[in-house]
Formats: sequence, structure tokens, C-alpha cells
Amino acid sequence: MALLKSCNSVCLNGSDFPVCRPNIGDSYRRNSNWKPLQAAVVPDVHLPMRSLEVKNRTSVEDIKCLRLITAIKTPYLPDGRFDLEAYDDLVNTQIENGVEGIIVGGTTGEGQLMSWDEHIMLIGHTVNCFGGKIKVIGNTGSNSTREAIHASEQGFAVGMHAALHINPYYGKTSVSGIISHFSTVLSMGPTIIYNVPSRTGQDIPPSVIQTLARQSTNFAGVKECVGNDRVKLYTGNKIVVWSGNDDECHDSRWDFGATGVISVASNLIPGLMHELMFGGKNPNLVAKVMPLIHWLFKEPNPIGLNTALAQLGVIRPVFRLPYVPLPVEERQEFVRLVNQIGREHFIGDETLEVLDDSDFILVGRY
Repeated sequence: MALLKSCNSVCLNGSDFPVCRPNIGDSYRRNSNWKPLQAAVVPDVHLPMRSLEVKNRTSVEDIKCLRLITAIKTPYLPDGRFDLEAYDDLVNTQIENGVEGIIVGGTTGEGQLMSWDEHIMLIGHTVNCFGGKIKVIGNTGSNSTREAIHASEQGFAVGMHAALHINPYYGKTSVSGIISHFSTVLSMGPTIIYNVPSRTGQDIPPSVIQTLARQSTNFAGVKECVGNDRVKLYTGNKIVVWSGNDDECHDSRWDFGATGVISVASNLIPGLMHELMFGGKNPNLVAKVMPLIHWLFKEPNPIGLNTALAQLGVIRPVFRLPYVPLPVEERQEFVRLVNQIGREHFIGDETLEVLDDSDFILVGRY
């Protein structure tokens, strides 16, 4: 404004905006001490939230106390688009059975097969429909820090309560690079770090988690898939941990101090998983559900889950490639397991079916 006042201005074409010009009659010379105006430099940090975003934000402490979080499945229509009606039924069933949080677009939800537009839309839809009843944790992680930043900004803008972030995979990076990557995204809001070396090809060393826990107030905890020795190491240092392994989660919770589990099996048996996380030690129930859990992971997740949900009739038997259903022998085994555990413990009220190979739709373009 001072610059505008320091010169004679005229309005062009009736515009109300002054155009600054030096007087043509003046001898126009820059003072020898003149310096160009400096552009504002925005630091490489997350910008402050608007008031609405602040109002909708959940505290880190609210995330740290969640005991049962479901990595929710994303169902599809025959053309490969999201089946939001079936999705809403799945989420409602989780809420009715006491699940406290859901991961949207995680590995189980096939975020790796989504465009970012689909990804953020599904997070926003989930918040809009269910955000007052369950904590919505958006998987906005990436092996590209730039993508992780952008997705997290969008996820928090549409109201997700927390983010799930994996370490950079495939290309991998140094330990210092992992810390820098996580430090950048942790600035945006409550965050769970996800360590699954079997998928990323790189373990997140405990020293990294301990550093992040000290440095960031947004660090909620870690989803740990390495095993219960690692869980014990973290809980001994007062770091919140969720087991990432359904087959270990009971012992993680009751013997090693884990807060709870981020579960795949709870898509199918949310009531039984709730009992495992809330009801105290229960080796009999563990023995009852363990054959199902082992069946779920015979092939890489979410192949088993997708097949099972289709057999239960709660989703259409549609697969986005490269996932394909389990073979008929495994589908028959699932029927046996359901009957052994009890159909009443599984979601849905449709008749359980084996399904023929021809019943499945495999979609390559979507």
C-alpha cells in the first residue's frame, strides 16, 4: 500500500484498481540504495488450519485409546466402481459390534488400487456418514513424501480423525530419510505409523519410532507387524502399539501391553474380535477363531477376505485385478469353518455359498 501511495496512479478502462506509473515528466532514476521487494517465503511446514478444521479435529489422546480398529474392506460394483451401499452396510455392522475405529483405503481396503481422487472421496464419504460414531483413520501414506503430504492435507480437510502412514517402500530410503519423511507428515495431525516389512521390504527400526515419539505431539502410536517382542519393546517405553497381526493380537493385548489391534478378521467376526480385545484373556476363543485367521492369510491379504465376504453375500463377487478369488477348494473350506464357528458370529444374514468360478467378476479397467 505504501508503494501505491508513493506514486501517481491512473485508472484504466474505468477500473477501480489504480495502476502505478512514474510521472513521465520526472527524471526516473533508481536510487543507488534501492533494493527489489522480497517475495514472501512460505516455510515448508503444514499451514495453520482454518477454524472449521480445528473444530472437527480429534485429539491424539482420543486415537491412542482405541482398542479395536478394523481395516475396512472396499466393495465394488460390477464395473469396478465403489459399491457405497454395501460399504455403508459394512461400516454400520462394525459400529453395531463395538468397533471403535476404521482404516479407510488401507491394504485391506485396497487403497493401492485407488486413484487419489477415489481415495479422498471415500474418506470424505466415511466421515460424512459415520464420523460421529466411529474414528475414521485415512490411509494417506505413500512412498513419495510429496504424495503423502498432499493426500494427508486433503484427508484432514475432509475431516478424517487421523492418518495412517507407511514408510517409503520399493525404492526405500536411509534411516535419516525415514525420519524426515515421517516428521513432515506428522506435522499435519494425529498419525499412526505402520510397520510391515513383508510389504515394504524395509523394517522401521525402533530407534526411528522412539525418535518420532519424542519429537512429535501428533505421534499416536505404531501398527506393528514384526511380532510381540517388538510390541513389548515399545510398550516398555510407553509407546502406544496396535498389533498388525490377527493371529498374535490376543497375546499382544493381554501379555505384551498392546493397546489393541488393527484387524482384518473383524470385517468378518467383529463381535468375536471385540470380545478378544475387551473381555480379558480368553484362550478358548483364540483357539476357536485361529483356524479362520490362518485361512484368511493363506494368500496375501485381502484375497481371502474378499472371497469370504462374497461367499457371505454381503458384497458382490467383484475383484479389482490383480486380486483374484481363492480356488474352490478353499471356498469349501471357508464354508466348513463358518459352520464350525457358527454362522451367527459372522456378518450378514444371507445364505452362505461356495460360489462357482463363473460367479466372480474380475475387473482390469475401472
